[in-house]
Amino acid sequence: MESFVLSFVAQYGYLALAALIFLENVFPPIPSEAILPAAGFMSSIGSLWLPAAVLAATIGSLLGAYVLYGVGRVLSQERLERLMGTKPLRMLGFEPNDVSSAIGWFKKHGQVSVLVCRCIPVVRSLISIPAGISGMGVLRFSAYTFLGSLAWNTVLCTLGYVAGSAWESASAGATQTIDVMTLVVIAIIVVVAAIWAAKRAIPAIKNAVRSEGAE
Repeated sequence: MESFVLSFVAQYGYLALAALIFLENVFPPIPSEAILPAAGFMSSIGSLWLPAAVLAATIGSLLGAYVLYGVGRVLSQERLERLMGTKPLRMLGFEPNDVSSAIGWFKKHGQVSVLVCRCIPVVRSLISIPAGISGMGVLRFSAYTFLGSLAWNTVLCTLGYVAGSAWESASAGATQTIDVMTLVVIAIIVVVAAIWAAKRAIPAIKNAVRSEGAE
């Protein structure tokens, strides 16, 4: 994963970093713990400017959070839990109780949990769902999400910046495992999309064949 992040961000810069963090917020199994230290490392060698890298990552976080916030505004808790319980999403690392955990956090701590939970892996993304379900105001949601994401991104990017080449060496051993996991996730998404398309294409083809036979 780190090698991919380094090459992708080196080629497309801050836009690539924002896009990766956007995806990380929509699909929590993608680890920001791998992406952000890599951005910090690139800042330490002069490929990026650290404050701009943190800002790009925070913008990506906010845009990704809007997606799940919108999902929460549209779907009920019961429908979301059923959705998380489907096989494709379970294979991606989601669980039905992820939704109930995020909603529990929100009910217990109120709207400020959107700010606090931005620094807790997995829940940091899913906390946007109960914010949407509750009808939390967009401006307050945006402010809390931005500030919480800014703190999280600053810490991880700074760790990568301070570690420098030591971070690159320490992460090398885990790169192969993470890359394999990423490929598996991509493969699952492709298979699910193919099955979804096939289920809709096959009936259409059968109907077309019947129509031609009837003629």
